Amino acid sequence: MSLGKAVRLALQGIAEPGKAEAMRAYMKSSMPFLGVQAVPRRATLRRVFAEHRLESAPEWRRAVLELWREAEYREERYAAVELSGYHLYRGFQTLYTVPMYEEMIVTGAWWDLVDELATHRIGGLLAAYPDSMRPLMLEWAHDGDLWKRRTAILCQNRFKQRTDTALLYACIEPSLSDNDFFARKAIGWALREYAKTSPTEVIRYVNAKGITGLSRREALKNLSVT
Repeated sequence: MSLGKAVRLALQGIAEPGKAEAMRAYMKSSMPFLGVQAVPRRATLRRVFAEHRLESAPEWRRAVLELWREAEYREERYAAVELSGYHLYRGFQTLYTVPMYEEMIVTGAWWDLVDELATHRIGGLLAAYPDSMRPLMLEWAHDGDLWKRRTAILCQNRFKQRTDTALLYACIEPSLSDNDFFARKAIGWALREYAKTSPTEVIRYVNAKGITGLSRREALKNLSVT
């Protein structure tokens, strides 16, 4: 049995159909849900992934994209995201994965799928391959696709003291004039995370750029600022 088929059968086996419509409504998803809660889903997927080992990076990428592209239920796309970060395949996280993640970000086009990819997968690649990923994030920051811009803004959210401040600001600034909720929220979230390391600098930047509204509230959320 293929990994994809095993994942689909396992998810169906733990689904609670009575919860599916509420989950779909909460996520505003056009794709239906099975009704699988996060905790049992993750435990089940860990078991299935362990039972269906993939031997090479190309095989792993194919399995991720098969789950993603053939998904009929949103939990199957969650499974693809989790497989993309499964610990046994950490060594497969190279620049060859960028097209896969780009496809998932553009076609996923919603926060529940994109944000994990932005902060953990693309962020990890930026840390490992800064010379290649930095110019790519600058390119994505100017892209017409909202979710690629959001990814560029959020990709350093876990970097703390390692944050490349110039890159962070360069990725934020093309979206400062964007009134879309998800762009504004991303700006605020990225700055709020950086404020945990450099609060004075974030306050300076927010004031210097005249950042207002949602982005300002999110950026300064945990700071004592009047």
